[in-house]
Amino acid sequence: MFEVGFSELVMVALVSLLVIGPERLPKVARLAGFWIGKARSIAATFKEEIKQELHTEELRQIFNEQAQLHEFHAALNETNEAIEAIQSTITPNIEETLEHKIPDELK
Repeated sequence: MFEVGFSELVMVALVSLLVIGPERLPKVARLAGFWIGKARSIAATFKEEIKQELHTEELRQIFNEQAQLHEFHAALNETNEAIEAIQSTITPNIEETLEHKIPDELK
């Protein structure tokens, strides 16, 4: 974002000393430090909540993908069973047809 160097900090300290005065400066500095710490704590909590929510959403998407894969596998199994059923009914018919079509001399 923006960088604050040593010279900028010295300038802020001098202006603060002149505006606030030497008697109240330590109290104001402690109060400013307290609020800065509080703001950092709130920001860290907010970041953690967002990270947790994103992780939860990723897990939800993974579960949805797995459910779709489960449905696909079920449909694939049904198709395989149907193919096997058709194959078991056609195979005897093909063998019977071939037996009737091939003359005995060629066997």
